[in-house]
Amino acid sequence: MAGQQLDLREIPPPQRHPTIFDAFADIESGEALTLVNDHEPTPLYHQMAAEIEDFDAEGYTVDRVGPNEFIATLPKK
Repeated sequence: MAGQQLDLREIPPPQRHPTIFDAFADIESGEALTLVNDHEPTPLYHQMAAEIEDFDAEGYTVDRVGPNEFIATLPKK
């Protein structure tokens, strides 16, 4: 599954969700947006599931790879 990767750790928190939504809009159906974050993006998951029709909530995954590093995959239907 091709797509795009964003490292959010250097982006100021108020700019993170708009950046994610813009990047998600730019990927094609069947691709995924991969995020590197300093915390588990649970609020983002709920927001996307509620607001983004093309978000494949069933295919969403998140892995903790370090104390302050989480990798989340947001697939697009």
